[in-house]
Formats: sequence, structure tokens, C-alpha cells
Amino acid sequence: MGSKLYEQEHRIRFSECDPAGIVFYPQYFVLFNDLLEAWIDSMLPEGFHNMIASKRVGMPSVHLEADFKAISRMGDDVVMSLGIERIGNSSLKLLLRCTGKDGVLRMQVRQTVVTTSLETHLGIPIPDFLRMPMQDYVIATQEQASA
Repeated sequence: MGSKLYEQEHRIRFSECDPAGIVFYPQYFVLFNDLLEAWIDSMLPEGFHNMIASKRVGMPSVHLEADFKAISRMGDDVVMSLGIERIGNSSLKLLLRCTGKDGVLRMQVRQTVVTTSLETHLGIPIPDFLRMPMQDYVIATQEQASA
């Protein structure tokens, strides 16, 4: 297992902020969804679009846990990161983080997604074309480290 994170730099935009000038919390979920799509694009030559449109494989969220640690303001440079805490038969538990360039964790999400058929909308085993490259992003969790 590779134990690396998928990371992207991002500058907080005006459109992501509330009138107080800080990130409006639902915008983090949009940013994390964009990160997930970019991650899939980085692993699959045909990209996320082809996975949805041609292969008809979806990855809906079935569970989210969010922790807001510090505020992000318009103009802040942050690093968005994604790692996999667990790969199941048809589900992934992701750890998504937004960290300031100053090293301060701004926000993190634990998200469970399930691979589904977009024809039946039922869960399917994670296809090999996803499972294989995903192995590089499995990270050790605190629970695994203490076991």
C-alpha cells in the first residue's frame, strides 16, 4: 500500500465566502467533491466524466462527519488533501482535509462513498479499474496504528 495523499493547492475565492468573509461551510463540500473528481481524473486516463458517462459507475456519499477547526478567509492559500482510511467491497472511507499553508488544519471530513451502477442505482463491488490505483492512497489511521 502506498500511503500517499492526493493533494491540490487552492486559493479561497470570494464566491466561497459568506458576508463575514470566511468560507461558508457548505462550500467545503463542493471543494471536496471537486477534489474527488480531480483525484479520479488523475488515476483514470479517461477521467471521471467517462467513469460516469460511459462506464456508468457512480460514487455517491452515504455518510459524512465534518470537523471545523479554524476559519479560512478569502485569499487564503490552502492545501486540499484526500486519503483512503478503508477500502471495502463496495465502499471507501475517505479522509479529506483543508489545511492552510501555515500548517493549520482548517477543516476535515470523513466521508463514506459507495460505488453504484448508474443503471440500477444499487451498490456494486469497486471495479478493478478503480480499486487498483486506489491502493496507493490507503493511509494508516490512528486506530490501525494503535492495533
